[in-house]
Amino acid sequence: MTQDWQAVINAFKAVVPRVDFWSLRLVAEETETLCVRAGVVQPPGLAQSRGVHISLMDRGGCAYAATSELTREGLQAACTRALQWLEHSRRHALIESLQLPRPQRPGSYASRVGVPWEAWSLAEKLELLQDINRTLQADDCIVDRLARLSRRETEVLLLSSDDVTIEQTFQYIVPGYSAVANRGTQTQMRSGGGWRSARQGGLEQLADFDFPDSARQVAEEAIALVDAPECPAATADLLLTPSQMMLQIHESIGHPLELDRILGDERNYAGTSFVTPDMFGNYRYGSRLLNISFDPGVTQEMASYAFDDEGTPAERTHLIREGILLRPLGGATSQARTGMPGVANARACSWNRPAIDRMANLNLEPGASSFDELVGSIEFGVLMDANRSWSIDDSRNKFQFGCELGRLIRDGELGGLVRNPNYRGISATFWRSLAAVGDARSFEVWGTPNCGKGEPNQMIHVGHASPACVFRNVEIFGGA
Repeated sequence: MTQDWQAVINAFKAVVPRVDFWSLRLVAEETETLCVRAGVVQPPGLAQSRGVHISLMDRGGCAYAATSELTREGLQAACTRALQWLEHSRRHALIESLQLPRPQRPGSYASRVGVPWEAWSLAEKLELLQDINRTLQADDCIVDRLARLSRRETEVLLLSSDDVTIEQTFQYIVPGYSAVANRGTQTQMRSGGGWRSARQGGLEQLADFDFPDSARQVAEEAIALVDAPECPAATADLLLTPSQMMLQIHESIGHPLELDRILGDERNYAGTSFVTPDMFGNYRYGSRLLNISFDPGVTQEMASYAFDDEGTPAERTHLIREGILLRPLGGATSQARTGMPGVANARACSWNRPAIDRMANLNLEPGASSFDELVGSIEFGVLMDANRSWSIDDSRNKFQFGCELGRLIRDGELGGLVRNPNYRGISATFWRSLAAVGDARSFEVWGTPNCGKGEPNQMIHVGHASPACVFRNVEIFGGA
């Protein structure tokens, strides 16, 4: 705890009203972003944010307020606003405040960092991004190229009137690069190095994204895709790499299982869910090969933590086991509303938002098939890698996804590239077509730093890890 945080805590305790219970969540964030595009260094970005989120419970009501004015006067004004809302909530509460979660035990968490951001100078980081840009310019048909590297540090301190204190500090690395190739009317993009993903930790995490080693392959594949044939239209087998499995898990398992969404809380913004409360414990979500875990303990994964933002201890739990749906992604508040078991996934994107049910680390457990065995099991199909586009209906059921790169598979052998590979399906039946799951050698940790949900919107980071997987009889098409 920094000394100035202690000053804020002291000021808050001096003005907090007499209530049955209060909690104070203090958040400090700093994000630094570096980018080189077409050989030109873009203006570096540095964003800083500090503020507090106050929750009050009293006589059956619950309310909250937030402020970045961390003076006694600013904290007093926030408490006054929360008290005003407290009066309204007593008359309109979904559940009694005594049923709402309270942190039960203290604890701490810190990201494991091998090589800190400061170990490389600004000049060294920019020179690395310039080197990547030069590598990406592999041919005159490369019309755009970009390399970026970001770091985010977040400190969260949660304390309550029950004398419980939880302190967590997170370090994130957000890398990636892309190349765009064009000939005539045909334009194709290829990305790599962790593009659209992120990891928890330090600069040592770049190696697992092949950053910067895959830059030449990215450029060469962008060029090759311009001249590649269109992905054929067929009902065929589909082999998804971990980079696309991330999106598939996120959209058609993660969002549908968020308990507040199932209860209708997201109806105005991002839809509801095809999942209903009576499905848990008996519904066949996928084939027997489908095992999905909520796992906050994978140290390099984006959403690893010891406690969620309500102070609930986080533990690894199966959501789907052998294809059967077991429990939702519901934090302690949603659990109290429904009487259903859930997980520690009440999360807020910053100090100025309340905690709501969010995905965290949602992983598909490895199976027993090597990558060669996955390919060998396919008589005719397409391998697809790296998401390019996504569309899913309001109930998170009917979807259509597109990928950057495809490769034909015939008689168990990988063939040439195809461009504009797409596939579509229905969540409620798609996972039942899961026919083979890769082993630990094809298991990769991915994640996204920008999952949106809630009103007002909350952009948050989530983690997804998976091996490559094979699905049977999927509608595949090209031409997008």
